[in-house]
Amino acid sequence: MKKLNSSEFRQMFLDFFHEHGHMVMPSASLIPQDDPTLLWINSGVATMKKYFDGSVVPKNRRITSSQKSIRTNDIENVGKTARHQTLFEMLGNFSVGDYFKEEAIPWAWEFLTSPKWLDLDKDKLYVTVYPKDTEAQRIWHEVVGLPEDHIVQLEDNFWDIGEGPCGPDSEIFYDRGQENNDVAEDDPENFPGGENARYLEIWNIVFSEFNHLPDGRYVEQPHKNIDTGMGLERVLSILQDAPTNFETDLFLPIIHATEEMTAGKKYADNKADDTSFKIIADHIRAISFAIGDGALPGNNGRGYVLRRLLRRAALNGRKLGIQGPFLYKLVPVVGDIMKSHYPEVINQAAFISKVVKNEEDRFGATLEAGLTLLDDLIGKAKESDDKTISGKDAFKMFDTYGFPYELTFEAAQDNGLKVDKKGFDAEMEAQKERARKARGDLQSMGSQDETLMSLKDASTFDYGVYEEKSKLIDIIVNDQLVDKADGEKATLVFDHTPFYAERGGQVADHGEILDEDGNLVATVVDVQHAPNDQNLHFVDVTLPLEKGKTYTLKIDKARREGLRHSHSATHLLHAALRQVLGEHTHQAGSVVEPDYLRFDFTSLDPTTPRELKTVEKIVNQKIWEAIQVKTTETDPDTGRKMGALALFDGKYADKVRVVQMDDFSIEFCGGTHCDNTSQIGIFKIVSEQAIGAGVRRIEAVTSKLAYEYLAGRSEMLDELQAEVKATKPEGIKTKVASLQEDLRAAQKQNAAFEAQINKAKAGKIFDNVKTVAGLSVIATIADVNSMNDLREIADQWKAENKSDVLILGLKADGKANMLVSLGQKALDKGLKAGDMIKSVARIFGGGGGGRPNMAQAGGKKPEGLQDAIDAAVSLLDNN
Repeated sequence: MKKLNSSEFRQMFLDFFHEHGHMVMPSASLIPQDDPTLLWINSGVATMKKYFDGSVVPKNRRITSSQKSIRTNDIENVGKTARHQTLFEMLGNFSVGDYFKEEAIPWAWEFLTSPKWLDLDKDKLYVTVYPKDTEAQRIWHEVVGLPEDHIVQLEDNFWDIGEGPCGPDSEIFYDRGQENNDVAEDDPENFPGGENARYLEIWNIVFSEFNHLPDGRYVEQPHKNIDTGMGLERVLSILQDAPTNFETDLFLPIIHATEEMTAGKKYADNKADDTSFKIIADHIRAISFAIGDGALPGNNGRGYVLRRLLRRAALNGRKLGIQGPFLYKLVPVVGDIMKSHYPEVINQAAFISKVVKNEEDRFGATLEAGLTLLDDLIGKAKESDDKTISGKDAFKMFDTYGFPYELTFEAAQDNGLKVDKKGFDAEMEAQKERARKARGDLQSMGSQDETLMSLKDASTFDYGVYEEKSKLIDIIVNDQLVDKADGEKATLVFDHTPFYAERGGQVADHGEILDEDGNLVATVVDVQHAPNDQNLHFVDVTLPLEKGKTYTLKIDKARREGLRHSHSATHLLHAALRQVLGEHTHQAGSVVEPDYLRFDFTSLDPTTPRELKTVEKIVNQKIWEAIQVKTTETDPDTGRKMGALALFDGKYADKVRVVQMDDFSIEFCGGTHCDNTSQIGIFKIVSEQAIGAGVRRIEAVTSKLAYEYLAGRSEMLDELQAEVKATKPEGIKTKVASLQEDLRAAQKQNAAFEAQINKAKAGKIFDNVKTVAGLSVIATIADVNSMNDLREIADQWKAENKSDVLILGLKADGKANMLVSLGQKALDKGLKAGDMIKSVARIFGGGGGGRPNMAQAGGKKPEGLQDAIDAAVSLLDNN
């Protein structure tokens, strides 16, 4: 058996399949691109979906990859088992309608057992097969030579997700020996594929040969596919003779770095501490990679997952005695471990660390609020008959404040209380069920569109052309290839076209198709890409069209010009944002329309007005500099050497276009652009806002729409000048400042009148003093307008020492407010204003709190206010 580190093993796998004719696919971003059905990339095959469903045909039908993936469905098991992780790498080889079982099985065996490759002990390898898959069984036994007693038939060995491609699979297991098992040798689960620690699953080969139809039938797929997945961390634990994944070189450096931040705690000394070390090591890997790929902590979707991981890791740091933020210090450690194959973490370590540190600081404040809530729950449970914190409340601590159940349970135990674990589990299951329903069967792969996949003839896009003659090579009507279209909607493919098909945020060209006599035969309403990258023209047919004939294709020139302006302006905007906000700012999406653009970008902090003005000024400066826009066709490596900025997961074809505007903006881009930045005319930002955690959106206009926008603002300024009677536009600010000063003076005068009125009303209130339990008490509903009025009366009461206790209520706008203030005599008797108001606020549908000497509350049931005041007075009697 080879002794390999993680980097060597990963590269060996990719090299093996490259030697067998596979295209090595770089690891995609953890954030799915153009796939709203996935929250994260959760497997190697998830990135191959477009190939298996037929929406895109790969350049090479043999593909291999090492894909970083995230799964959080079993997050509670991370750190407690040997294999559960949130971030993992899936090694895979894929065949899109090329080879099948006859090649896939022997190749797997060769890689695992050949002395040139892993050189694993053949006697320790077992496989499982689907009982009806006699072909796979035959290949394993007769071709590979695996003994029959090492082949196990299991009914579960059929990969099926409800609808779409499916088929039998074959799993490969490594026997780690009975000494490493967690069940007895005679246990019924002690077999490859059973629930045990002895037989470790290392590879799964799926033979996708059927299509599961919505009506329940299984039919053979026209193109049979291979989809495999090998857990890098699992195999590495074998190669490095590690008891679990966490003792490999992927995790130990992080664990050792964490040890140095504890008060002397060491890994492998204590089982509970080991769990915390593992959780921290696992979670910081997932956090670092996810942020490096553009995800940011938040309250929804991916952001919520990140926030939960980070808080869980931070709480486990506290269990190890680490005080304050510490996870951010581990980011460079993660980056150093993974840099050979994933340089994105180490390259962005400063930015990732900043995000993690900000979130840790934020959680520190949230943690204090959570501890306060926990104290309230403990107090409520002590007053209950069963002395139990409800499962719903325990789940709220977990879901809202990031408190694991164990923390709430420990706090309850310390106070002689119980926690409703069944109720907590029910709430957790309900949340999972909601997530399952939300996902539905969206992760299933669609059936291949045979009509579109059958299109083979090339269809090229001609840059810089507005009108040209072209041969009609395919017509599709109602998903069928036909020779003629007449008076209907159709999809057309020409051998070459001036129409740009939507891609990269730029919308498609529109236009007309004319016959040889110049008659309009069809209107082009959209253009998209086919699986083999042909340009699909979606048209409304007005006169008959025939396959094989030549037509004139004419695009809407004004629309194209607007698209060129907007697209070039988008590149300038991106470069300006990176210059002003920092290199960590990345594009998160864009839409390029004629004379309008929308640009989403990553930013931790709100963009200030000054920053926006600077960005806008820079873009316009580059427009005024009349920079020649240069487009170069080259290969991706040369483009990167030119300094081209790669977007998203950085996957590009063999030939790419690099769009360059001096050294200011250099990007890979297949869209259409100006010849010179001066053609944009003018650029104006019209809005900027947050659209998610750490993602912001700029909307802007160019050229004619920019002029119209600015002209409208100028007209509005003229109207305002007339309204405030300023002689010049420059005088508007002075006039507005003068009006604001007059308003402040009027408000101040009004406040003085209100204070006098409140003082008069207070005099009447203070006349009504009664004695309760030896304390002088003023308790009434005051005839005032706001909570601020109540506070003014309370200040006057305190200054004039009118009584020992003041209880005031207020009804306004269909709501109720209440204030309790206590003098020293009441405080000496052990009374607390905060406790009093908490006890009675629910009577008027509210809640509140405050200091021992003063507290306030608001509620939605003003009809209960008097009862609440009476109840507060009764508390004095019962004290």
